[in-house]
Amino acid sequence: MEHPVTWTGLLGIPFAWHSVATGVFVMLVLLVLAARARSALQADSAIIPDASLSPRNIYELLVESITGMAESVIGPGSGVYVPLLATFFVFILVSNLLGLVPGFSPPTSDFDITFALGIVSFLFFNYYGLKTQGMNYLKHFAGPVLWLAPLIFTLEIIGVFVRPFSLGLRLFGNMFGDHLVLEIFTGLTKVGIPVVFYFLGTLVSIIQAFVFMLLSTIYIALSVPHGDGHHH
Repeated sequence: MEHPVTWTGLLGIPFAWHSVATGVFVMLVLLVLAARARSALQADSAIIPDASLSPRNIYELLVESITGMAESVIGPGSGVYVPLLATFFVFILVSNLLGLVPGFSPPTSDFDITFALGIVSFLFFNYYGLKTQGMNYLKHFAGPVLWLAPLIFTLEIIGVFVRPFSLGLRLFGNMFGDHLVLEIFTGLTKVGIPVVFYFLGTLVSIIQAFVFMLLSTIYIALSVPHGDGHHH
């Protein structure tokens, strides 16, 4: 199968590493923007909003929105989880949108990348569950009925270990399909119709980034106790 021309290919990077290279590129871009936003917040005039669109304004809007969403799903004390959730959303969103730029293939159209994101989510929500509940985190998998505990525990553990696969597969399937459709129609029609698919691709990119973040938020909410447990 002939692979499309990409900047990673022109740089001589092996095809198997294209997604990793593009993912690193996204990470570096986000780090530069975050550094600019941080310096703007540390300035003496930080209390005054920027007059124009800037990295600081964008990050402030994102953090405020994600903080509100996290508090509505997890509850009080959810601010500790916002950095992880915001990182998921921003990295996935930029990676998805990068696939709309000619010469780029979105890292999220590679299952290795999306599964790795799912593993990170899996590790964190289990970490927070154990941190806030201790061994009670494992006990809640057994359910309230003692004689059904072995069956319920087995089913719950299987469900938990399936989550990183489902997170990764959902994101990969949607982004791979979206990118493939865009390539096909762009190659066939060249002008006019691809604009519609670019609009749909943008919409899909935003939705899939939000869905991944929302599911991770729900998994954290299911792992941590409500009430005082949020303040650990």
